[in-house]
Amino acid sequence: MTGMFPATSMPDRDWWEVLWPEPSGLLLSLGIEPGMTALDLCCGDGYFTAPLAKIVGGRVYALDLDPDMIVAAKAEVKRRGVSVLEWIVADASDVAELVPEKIDFVLMANTFHGVPDQPALIKVVARVLKPRGLFALVNWHQRPREQTTVLGKPRGPRTEMRMSPEAVVAVLEADGFRLLRMVDLPPYHYGAVFEHKG
Repeated sequence: MTGMFPATSMPDRDWWEVLWPEPSGLLLSLGIEPGMTALDLCCGDGYFTAPLAKIVGGRVYALDLDPDMIVAAKAEVKRRGVSVLEWIVADASDVAELVPEKIDFVLMANTFHGVPDQPALIKVVARVLKPRGLFALVNWHQRPREQTTVLGKPRGPRTEMRMSPEAVVAVLEADGFRLLRMVDLPPYHYGAVFEHKG
């Protein structure tokens, strides 16, 4: 499970901001709360890391495989005047050995569709979470790529890689998670929030 996940590269910030001009609102809709400890798994350039850190008062671990993304995310967090507990440059499959405490909330945005061994990653996330901790996935709806346009161009992963909410639920519930809620994230995404049964 090592290496970059297919079709999960970081989009240009200009269209990221068009999709979600208020990332804090999106995060709150997924169940993050002040006082939680969070992990931004595959954090990219920090678009969600910074508002996540603001909500939880800096109690965030941020992991990405790409050192350049971590540099960008650090700059974004600094620009927003917040901080994180630790920056981790590593493969997502190694996160359970690298985060030194059990946490309340794991965010994985626009990446899960590209994970080649999803059950293995789910088991790793379960090891990181506290009992009844939350795993929130942000995914593209299973619509043809040519229909998901931002700033006049088709965006997101290839059509055949996109996962329906039902497919995501089937994978997570087979590995010890329970669906708490689905959240529509217009125009092209949904959030699936799961609770770790352990």
